[in-house]
Amino acid sequence: MLLVATDTTISCGQVSSTLNPYISYASSNGANPTAACCSCVSSVASAARSTADEQVACKCIKSAPGGLNAGNAADIPFKCSVNIPYAISSSVDCSKIC
Repeated sequence: MLLVATDTTISCGQVSSTLNPYISYASSNGANPTAACCSCVSSVASAARSTADEQVACKCIKSAPGGLNAGNAADIPFKCSVNIPYAISSSVDCSKIC
């Protein structure tokens, strides 16, 4: 049996279940994210404690269902005052997060 070590403590399932308010805003034409949206983005950012976690979160956000409004998605970290080490964009290369 082969065991593979991993540095992740977060799963795509956890990210996806947390991001429902984010998806609502990021896929809309709304002017500002809701408090619930900012809270969920902050929760995911706090849960992603390692580079591997940040890469998992990035991939999950990038593959969000329903398509994202590129402008709204990209503005969320700024509008919510949440620091994440990558742009929220369909073109971001999550493997380059370090």
